[in-house]
Parts: sequence; structure tokens; C-alpha cells
Amino acid sequence: MKNKVTLLLCLFAMWTAPPLTEAARKNVVLFIADDHGFQIGAYGDEVAKSPGLDRLAAEGTKFTNAYCTTASCSASRSVIMTGLYNHATGHYGHAHGYNHFGTYQSVVPLTKHLDAAGYRTCSIGKYHLAPSDVYYFESYENKGIKGGSRNPVAMANNAGEWIKKEDDRPFFLYFCTSDPHRGGGPGNFANFNNRDNPYPETERNQFKADDMIVPPWLPETQEVKEELAEYYQACNRVDQGVQKLFEILEETGHLDDTLFIFTSDNGPPFPGAKTNLYQPGANLPFIVRDPDQKTKGLTTDAVINWTDITPSILEYCDVTPKKYPPLRTTEVGAPTPKGKEVPYKFHGRSFLPVLTQEHPENWDNTFMSHTFHEITMYYPMRVVIEGDYKLIFNIAHQLPYPNASDLFASPTWQSALKRDEKTFGQKTIYDYENRPRFELYNIAEDPYEGKNLSFDPEHQEKLKHLQEKLQAFQKQTKDPWELKWRYE
Repeated sequence: MKNKVTLLLCLFAMWTAPPLTEAARKNVVLFIADDHGFQIGAYGDEVAKSPGLDRLAAEGTKFTNAYCTTASCSASRSVIMTGLYNHATGHYGHAHGYNHFGTYQSVVPLTKHLDAAGYRTCSIGKYHLAPSDVYYFESYENKGIKGGSRNPVAMANNAGEWIKKEDDRPFFLYFCTSDPHRGGGPGNFANFNNRDNPYPETERNQFKADDMIVPPWLPETQEVKEELAEYYQACNRVDQGVQKLFEILEETGHLDDTLFIFTSDNGPPFPGAKTNLYQPGANLPFIVRDPDQKTKGLTTDAVINWTDITPSILEYCDVTPKKYPPLRTTEVGAPTPKGKEVPYKFHGRSFLPVLTQEHPENWDNTFMSHTFHEITMYYPMRVVIEGDYKLIFNIAHQLPYPNASDLFASPTWQSALKRDEKTFGQKTIYDYENRPRFELYNIAEDPYEGKNLSFDPEHQEKLKHLQEKLQAFQKQTKDPWELKWRYE
């Protein structure tokens, strides 16, 4: 019994940090929208109504080359909250419902690092992670929100009440809307246009289908325009949450000591974007307002991905991740020898150094790793981007590409099938559903990936180089699918 008590005291001491000094009291708001693309005025969208996000960009830094690592809601959030690729954590796809994916117990997420450093942590809105004892928050402030996580103004009001609580500790707020994800059935963005507003705190701003500008990766049809009009309304609800959070931070005196990050888990909920690692599904808005940043309103072309979020937040908070206690694991599947401690390492790196650099050196490449969306959607893809070139490794290329249930049933996709359309955006429907083992694109010249260069004789040297680089990344991060380079 005495030995057990001693061990518990040792572990407690190891995970308990001394009180933070006043200078170290830095707060963080991490705002994650659900399926949000570049439908933001600050990114040049002329239709969007986004004064909150436009202000965030004007007072911070806007990234143009930010990438999720997996274009699926739940799996992407696991990367955001750990700084690790999900092929190393086991969170390959959705956590909810019949999907059952979750993160290994050996993984220490962002909230536990912050908790150990004396932070209070709060989740409001969509959670979508598993298991709950790994992704731990001290508070879950979702009570009384009419309309749930599609009512971001009410969510922000709850956040304000939590921030105002008498508590001297710095805070981390994980604020996640369910907008602009589809909801209430295929093709329904939870607008409820023929009913009273189900989100009374959040204003309803409707858009007209005739005003929609269809992006090149979608077909120019009436069904698409109508769905985009609903989608923009959902995006505007998200923006109202950003505006309200600004008001609360100003009201509580925390605007000048809070890092505010806005992004999305993956791209828009349309075929060709979400669940794909094509540009519309993976290249996403990312805006950071650092209160200590001297130069405001910058745009950077630094290439980052979601494994960089956790290490960046920890650096901003002056938190050095604790070492593992004995008998934990250093990496998934690699037991730590008894009594030995190993520093906690992330796959990503802090992006704070490039917030004031428009064209930083050595920030021009990244990797992505997608395996599942729904559990029925096995289609592992690994990606490397280096400069202007992007290589997609379709590991299960022998299989037809699987559509997500909501995207398949959407009016956008069904209208293309009923018309027996041959093309969808920049690709034929056949090529979209039947993909080769490798896809190589020059995304500077061909941003919507219409011309696969992997069979081009002039690009074979580039193809080989990127293949070798991608395989080395898979080995380094202990990706089980690295084996597919050696068989099948």
C-alpha cells in the first residue's frame, strides 16, 4: 500500500505545474467551424457576409496555404487536439455512432498539457472526439443553448459566462459550431426557411441562388446554386459567433491577452471537397489573431497543417509538455522502458514564428494522411506537397472511391447522376470515382487538379522524388500503411 501511495504522489508531482506568473497568463480561443471553406470576405469572396472573420483577419494573420491532414470531421479534430497524425493515434475516422474510432489511451492531448500547466479548459458545441477520458475538458458549457451548436451566438453567451467566473487561472476555450455542415437530411443546411428561426439569438441572413458564384470544382447547375445559397447562410451564422466572441473578449478585458484562432476541420460538404484530399477539401481558411503581434492584417503563404496547432498553442502559452511518467508510451506501440522518461514529441511545429512573415523560407511543404470518413468509407490516401507540386498516393486505388452518405444523397450529386452528366467540376465522374494509384498536380498552374501529371514523361523525375519523400514521411511517423509500398 505504501508503494502505491508513493507512486501516486510521484505521478501527481510530475503532472502538476507551479503557479503561473502574471506574465505567463495567456488565454486561447480555438474556434473550429464544421466544413467551412474560403467563403469569407477576407479571402476575396464577394458573396459572403463575414464581418467577424474579416475583422479577425484585419487584426491578425491570414494563411493561404493551411491544410487539414484528413478531410473528415472527427479524425481531423483528433489531429488538431494532439499535434499527431491520426495514423499514429488510431483515430482513423468518425468517433460517433456506428463508426467507433477513437484515440489510444497513451496519447496526451492539448487539454491535458494545459491542465498540467494550471489552465482551465472548456468545450462548447461540437465535441466529436473519443474517448472522453483522453480528450478531457474541465468544463462543458452547453446547457440552455436553443438549437445547439448551430446557434453560435448563444454558444458565445455561454462562453462569456464561463470566462467571467471567478477564477484566476488562464483559460483555453474550444469553441466548435456544427455549421456549416449539412443537417436535418440530405441537402439541408439546417436553415428551416419556412419556420420560425430555431436559433433565436442568431440572426437569419438568407442568400439568393441567383447571386451564387459557383467555384470551378463544382458544376454550374441550379441545384448547386440553391445548395450554395443555403450553405452561405450557415457560414454567416458561424461569423455571428465570431463577432459575439469579439464582443465578449472586449467586455471582459481579455482581447489583449487572448490568442484567437479560427479554422475548419475540413472543406465544404460537397462532392469534390469534404472527404477528399483535393484542394477544396484540404486547403482551408486559417486566421490567427495574436494580441502581441505588432503588424496586423498580414497574409502569409507559409504552408502549415493541423498537426501544427497544438505545438503553436503550447508555445504561445509558454507551456513545455511534460515528460511521460514511467510505464507510459513514447509513441503508439513503443513501450517506454520501466523508470525511463522520454520527452513528449509532436509531428507538427509551431507556426508562431511565421505570423509576421509573408513569404517565409522553409515553409513550403507538408503531408496529409486520410484513411476513413465513415467506417464504411475505407479509402486511405497519403499526400505530400512540396512547392508547387502535390502528390496523392491512393493506397486502395483498386476500389471505387466511396461517397459519404450525406454527400451521395445531396441534390448536387444526385442531379449530376440523374442527368447522366459526364463531368463534375474539373474531372469526369468516372475519373472521380475510379482513381489511379498516383495523382501528381502542379497546384500553382492547376489549382483545381484537372490534369494528372503522374503519367507525363517529363514529370517522372518529380514523381519519383515525391514518392520517396512521402514514403520516408510514412516511415518516420510509423504509418502502418507504409507497407503498401512493398506489396500490393
